[in-house]
Amino acid sequence: MKIKPFRGIRPPKELVEQVSSRPYDVLNSEEARQEAAGNEKSLYHIIKPEINFEPGTDEHDPRVYEAAAEQFKLFKKNNWLVQDAEEKYYVYAQSIVESGELRVESSPEVESKKLKGTVKTQYGLVVGAWVDDYLEGRIKKHELTRRDKEEDRMKHVRVLNANMEPVFFAYPHRDDLDAIVAEVTKGEPEYDFVAAPEGFRHTFWVINDKTMILQITEIFAQIPAMYIADGHHRSAAAARVGEEKKNLSPALPTREGEGLPEYEFFMAVCFPDNQLNIIDYNRVVKDLNGLTEEEFLKALEEDFEIKNYELKNQNDFSEVKPKGLHNFSLYLGGKWYSLTAKEGRYNDADPIGVLDVTISSNLILDKILGIKDLRSDKRIDFVGGIRGLGELQRRVDSGEMKMALALYPVTMQQIIDIADSGNIMPPKTTWFEPKLRSGLVVHELD
Repeated sequence: MKIKPFRGIRPPKELVEQVSSRPYDVLNSEEARQEAAGNEKSLYHIIKPEINFEPGTDEHDPRVYEAAAEQFKLFKKNNWLVQDAEEKYYVYAQSIVESGELRVESSPEVESKKLKGTVKTQYGLVVGAWVDDYLEGRIKKHELTRRDKEEDRMKHVRVLNANMEPVFFAYPHRDDLDAIVAEVTKGEPEYDFVAAPEGFRHTFWVINDKTMILQITEIFAQIPAMYIADGHHRSAAAARVGEEKKNLSPALPTREGEGLPEYEFFMAVCFPDNQLNIIDYNRVVKDLNGLTEEEFLKALEEDFEIKNYELKNQNDFSEVKPKGLHNFSLYLGGKWYSLTAKEGRYNDADPIGVLDVTISSNLILDKILGIKDLRSDKRIDFVGGIRGLGELQRRVDSGEMKMALALYPVTMQQIIDIADSGNIMPPKTTWFEPKLRSGLVVHELD
């Protein structure tokens, strides 16, 4: 992998919580408008620039993209975003509560940045990733992208001449990189805060040591591939804008010691594959395709072993979560059921066929319920596991949905196997959490 350090554009320490935001694609325009209300420094003014117009303004209106560029200039003029004097790498740590209470200590003293419960932290390196590594397939993808969404992000990158938000990569973990990150994180972080509304902790260090920077570059040169975990559309858009700029630039003679131009790189946060937190991505369905509940359960018996769950604690859904691969949890008619796919109903040698999203799509959604296209069928919706199984039960109990299906999360190794084989995962397979916080650092292309 060819990577490089870059002169990041970042908020001053005292402004980071005002500037930083959730990623552009995890909330709609109205939600962004509400979160940015009363805060002129919110990055939403740049990454969701339609909030600067009347509600209902088309987010693809040319004026909206132009407003993003004007806001970016304003942020720099007002020193809400300031460029580092030298090229750096950065370490970005995210902490999430795995068990216990997902809330922040209310004390204003030192405890204010601590999370209650068992905490898992993942440490990523913020780098400039090489456009050609993406275009030539060394940065590997596992999802299809939609051209309209790519074009939207390409316009955004073009008009800003910057990557405002990073993409999320995984790399095969290495002890030597772990050791460097461990050394960096002994020092005082540049940023350290818990962000609303999710309650995740975000910690950020600047790597100033030039020897370390050189070591990181050299170690990544030994890594044969990286994998897009989250941000397929942003990766495609950033790489293609870089390719455009390269093709439009006059051919210049290469001089000894000169590196590639900045636009041949785009911003990524790279995490070791053994630290990433992949959670379930579940399904809720509006009807049973004309079947009664009894007929639906009977139809499931052909391909699944079915058991009833006894929910002893109405607020504890851990007892009804899927127990492993090929085990599903069904909520129907006020009851939870365990479904285990029978032997011979899937192919363990097929990297796609062995996935639980494939098994459930083939044997339940398509075969019984007649749902053939997960991308377009209006009878089905998808719920990230961060919302918990209680959200599935709520949506069924409310009458909005008829049944819910909880899946065991895919593994990072499954993602790597599929990407290495050149295959594409079915829609709505992976959900990575925490999402990267936007606005901690920005990468300009010139």
